[in-house]
Amino acid sequence: MGRTHGQKSNNKASLPQVPKNLKTDGQDVEYSAELADQADLEAQARANAANQRVKNRK
Repeated sequence: MGRTHGQKSNNKASLPQVPKNLKTDGQDVEYSAELADQADLEAQARANAANQRVKNRK
């Protein structure tokens, strides 16, 4: 018989992997338009286009 056979563990939902106060929104706050190169501008344009596609889907 396995260790958890016949037992239910209900504490998984109460233990998040990352606390809410450590989660970020995924946006880089150190971006500077003066220091951006062509690759940065292209990446920003792709991100904006992706955001528009997501908004149009809803």
